[in-house]
Amino acid sequence: MPITPYLFFEGCAEEALGFYRTAIGAQTTMMMRNSDSPEPPPPGMMPPGTENKIMHAEMKIGDSMVLVSDGHCAGAAKFAGFGLSLPAKDVAEAERFFAALSEGGEVRMPMSRTFFSPAFGMVQDRFGVLWMVGIFEERP
Repeated sequence: MPITPYLFFEGCAEEALGFYRTAIGAQTTMMMRNSDSPEPPPPGMMPPGTENKIMHAEMKIGDSMVLVSDGHCAGAAKFAGFGLSLPAKDVAEAERFFAALSEGGEVRMPMSRTFFSPAFGMVQDRFGVLWMVGIFEERP
């Protein structure tokens, strides 16, 4: 049974989707805005002016799916206590992903050789999502 991450960007989901498309080749496979909902939100649930914000989107990265939303449009997403592991096919791809995700973000561990990977690094991107980029062996 797969577990699918769901990221709430609190108002900047569309910008994040565009960033991930450019940075790591993510594809938005489905997107629904608040105004597309067949039912109105419960009173007080969504701030006025958020009709064009993203209620739900699906982003494909390689063979994995990540779900995305603007959530309650609170203004600042808070991603803590987890990270997304992004496998690369070779050192050049790992370095390319890492550099792209680092743009406007904060490097937590520079890309380097480790005992478990010929290329591994950790970066918190400009939206606050922690990415662990590297070459990972498949386990049986």
